[in-house]
Amino acid sequence: MKCGGFIFAISFNHVMCDALGLKQFLSTVAAMSRGEATHLIPPVWERHLLDARHPPRVTFTHHEYDEVEAAITTTAITSLPMDNLVHRCFFFGPAEVSLLRRLLPLHLHRCSKFELLAAFLWRCRSLAINLNPHEEVRLLSAVNARSKIEPPFPQGYYGNAFVFPTAITTVKNLGENPLGYAVELVKQAKASLTEEYMKSVAALMVIRGKRLLLPNVIGSFVISDVTKARLEDVDFGWGKAVFAGAAKALGVISFFVQAKNKKGEVGTLVPICLPAPAMDRFARELDKYMLKQQPTDNSKSIWISSAM
Repeated sequence: MKCGGFIFAISFNHVMCDALGLKQFLSTVAAMSRGEATHLIPPVWERHLLDARHPPRVTFTHHEYDEVEAAITTTAITSLPMDNLVHRCFFFGPAEVSLLRRLLPLHLHRCSKFELLAAFLWRCRSLAINLNPHEEVRLLSAVNARSKIEPPFPQGYYGNAFVFPTAITTVKNLGENPLGYAVELVKQAKASLTEEYMKSVAALMVIRGKRLLLPNVIGSFVISDVTKARLEDVDFGWGKAVFAGAAKALGVISFFVQAKNKKGEVGTLVPICLPAPAMDRFARELDKYMLKQQPTDNSKSIWISSAM
């Protein structure tokens, strides 16, 4: 780049690894580029650690793999042309997170930032896409399950170890209930993740012949938090990255990426992909929440969005 920096881009198949596995791989490449390859952790490829039991037994209801046919209204079809997709980023710093926490009852104030933002974005998106109020909508959270497995994975394991515990409700319920309702659903979905849940997913893969696809319909929203992977710490010899994360949303899949705003504040950047009319409604929903929570002498929203 003209400034002297550079962009390093990588594309990979999730069959091979997850975000933590990718971080391990990139850290190894970075160490080699710095000439520090003497203490590298050798990669471990032991996919059998997540094999299904014999015989396979599905012990959970996996809404993340429901074969969904959205009962979209005529209005929704008209207002959601899939050939007019827009990509935008939305930044949530400490001030925005604090504002959203004020919307929660006291017993939810200690919820994680992921739970809070995921619930908030799910609610705003579900209202913006203009579905039938009785249509079911899903939030699929990509959650790392390494800590749930016993015995622990060996050091160097870089394969997939995440699943998609799913919150499910209707557009009407999300719209008519306060934000805490959505937060509770997200917390319940995350709490369902156990080692048994992982084994149940593996069993479902075997029974369906490994043809498991996430529902790629407008009413499903997938969020993957890559902030914990700390990809920005990868140093090829010129220092840490200014930005490290997904370049954009992938259809119904969005990512939580650590980033700084123009003030230098560290926060969470979320890329969103929606048809243009739905994106306008989505932005208005976010703005409406923030405006309601700000002091009366400030008429300007503090959430930040920009085209990608």
